[in-house]
Amino acid sequence: MTDPQHPAELLFGSNLVAMVTPLQPDGAISEPGLVSLVDHLLARGCDGIVVGGTTGEAPTLTDAELTRLVRAVATQVQGRARVIAGVGTYDTAASIRRARQVEAAGADALLLVCPYYSKPTQAGVVAHCLAVADATELPVMLYDIPARAGIAMEAPTLVELADHPRIRAVKDAKGDLFEAMSVMASTSLAYYCGIDELNLPYLASGATGVVSAVGNIVADRNAALIHAVRDGDLDTARSIHVSLIPLVEAVMRTSPAAVMAKAALAELGIIPHATVRLPLLEAPHHHRQQLTNALTTLTVPA
Repeated sequence: MTDPQHPAELLFGSNLVAMVTPLQPDGAISEPGLVSLVDHLLARGCDGIVVGGTTGEAPTLTDAELTRLVRAVATQVQGRARVIAGVGTYDTAASIRRARQVEAAGADALLLVCPYYSKPTQAGVVAHCLAVADATELPVMLYDIPARAGIAMEAPTLVELADHPRIRAVKDAKGDLFEAMSVMASTSLAYYCGIDELNLPYLASGATGVVSAVGNIVADRNAALIHAVRDGDLDTARSIHVSLIPLVEAVMRTSPAAVMAKAALAELGIIPHATVRLPLLEAPHHHRQQLTNALTTLTVPA
């Protein structure tokens, strides 16, 4: 990547991948799949690996599994990329416990989702995030995803949280670009696009980087997109964006992204199995066929 453009890039990277969790057919974590996948991501320019996020099937991971994954990835990465651990739950005490465990396991930063299901007030969201941020010395990336959480982190909430010295970034899966630009203008928070369909407009509007599910497959294309935008070459950026539309549609708009990213990685031979844990199911044939068709439009080294 180019020289850091924002202090947050030193903490989190810019070309982040929301890594899937490779599984064996019996549902256990696949160590060979994990090693192969991390090597694949590093070789394609990923400089931040999110472990235990939505695409990593976070709700199905035990504390011990998350800690094991973080330790394994951090050991393999050896400082070549930042390791960001997803620790958010709807239980503040559980989130604090996970944050402390992954800090001890070698995580470089935390990803903290808006507490979901219980629908706290915005004051409750602030209290939750501050409690987790106070629990470790790691920098925190907030994760604003109202479609999954049931509530949003409203703009005043983000502005208030930006005053905490360790809350440094936002993964924005809300899709309100004007709000994102407004918060960027009034705080030092770095924004990362968390919606693969909108990577180009977010980057063009000042986002520091992306947290990409599709990046499991094409982190190199995302790296090129980030470079092009930073260089002011919007024609090239648009060309890259257009080239990715079939794959983005197949991964993000059919079965869940965790399912489709694993299907693609298995088809490319990067991980041995496309296994997911219930309640997710492996992709049906027509979704896999759409994915296969999209992959044929790319040149993706296996």
